[in-house]
Amino acid sequence: MSANSTIARLATASIVGTTLEYFDFALYNTLAALLFNRLFFPNFDPLAGAMLAFSTFAVGYLSRPIGGIVFGHLGDRRGRRFVLVATLILMGSATVLMGLLPTYSSAGIMGPILLVALRLMQGAAYGGEWAGAVLLPVEHGDQQKRGRNASWAQMGPSIGTLIATGSVAVLTATLTTESFEYWGWRIPFLASAIIVAFGLWVRFGIGETPLFERLQQANNTASAPLKEVFRDHWRALLRGGGARIGSDVYYSMSVAFSLTYLTTILGVERTTALIAMSIGSVFNALTMSYFGGLSDRLGRREIGVIGAFLAMVWVFALFPLFNTKMPSVLALTVSVGLCIHSMMYGTQAAFITEQFPTRVRYAGSSLAYTLTGIVGGGIAPLVLAALLKWTQSTLPLSLYAAACLSITATVLFLTPERARQSLE
Repeated sequence: MSANSTIARLATASIVGTTLEYFDFALYNTLAALLFNRLFFPNFDPLAGAMLAFSTFAVGYLSRPIGGIVFGHLGDRRGRRFVLVATLILMGSATVLMGLLPTYSSAGIMGPILLVALRLMQGAAYGGEWAGAVLLPVEHGDQQKRGRNASWAQMGPSIGTLIATGSVAVLTATLTTESFEYWGWRIPFLASAIIVAFGLWVRFGIGETPLFERLQQANNTASAPLKEVFRDHWRALLRGGGARIGSDVYYSMSVAFSLTYLTTILGVERTTALIAMSIGSVFNALTMSYFGGLSDRLGRREIGVIGAFLAMVWVFALFPLFNTKMPSVLALTVSVGLCIHSMMYGTQAAFITEQFPTRVRYAGSSLAYTLTGIVGGGIAPLVLAALLKWTQSTLPLSLYAAACLSITATVLFLTPERARQSLE
């Protein structure tokens, strides 16, 4: 296999898992904003139903640390490739089953209960997926290009969001409202089986990373990776988590909650809002690798801090621009916002993995990413919906996001730069 084809396969293997995960998360977000409040929580007013639907979304984040603990241990004991295959199968199974769920009208309370159970399953799978998806190209590839290589996994959220919102936009435009609400919403969940099959084929063609193989040959793998992380690398956990919280809340506001705000509060047509989100996701994907590569030359801290400060400004412009309800302004607002997000998120994967040595890099990266995800992206849509319901103003929402972004900017500024240091 040529060097170029190897790089392409590594990139694809890295992207496919996070694409599937965020395809499901974005699909759930989209349907929570448009439909699930009526299908699974029909006895509440629209905004309260949306809050309950987003609460179920948060369950997927709450279970991520469980996956981070279980699969993080296995990733540092059994290897990166083993875990990546296992998590893809688990995640894909849960996503497909979600397309077969009975709703409240046909199964009563069992509908929401099964929905929560599958969200738990998906969250646990992704808790172990992310670190492996990042480490596969980082530990295989050119060490001078870790930022670019790590950013491949970070492209998954925007690609998954694009596929999810695009598929729902097509369905809402081509199906009647009754058909979409009765059976049309199930199609994207069931179609995710194609992504799973492709991802397994790609990942079975990738070998274990050289850095982990050297640890195995030297009989130097960690016997208790989690214990070692908490005992010796707790500062790295705090740095990795702090770098993530701001971008998570910012993304949730820009995508997950904004769709609810546009359709439920402002009354913008579903298709118009979904097209704006899809256009923004394209720019998010296109700029992710660019900023990851730029961080190899300029440093993770510099790019991330600039992104955090720009985001702090943008969160105050977001809702006034949305209030215009003009389709072109909506698309431009989401696109600019997600380009700013790429400055933080595109550099984040390399930043987190560089905080840990190889013997505990899987467990440490998984925990830093998943534990912060609970207080970042997991509860952010719920907090945003609650703040809007209680205050009837968008200013508290912007202040909340800006506060979280300030944490990320501070952590990045205070952390020593490691972009040019060896992983060992």
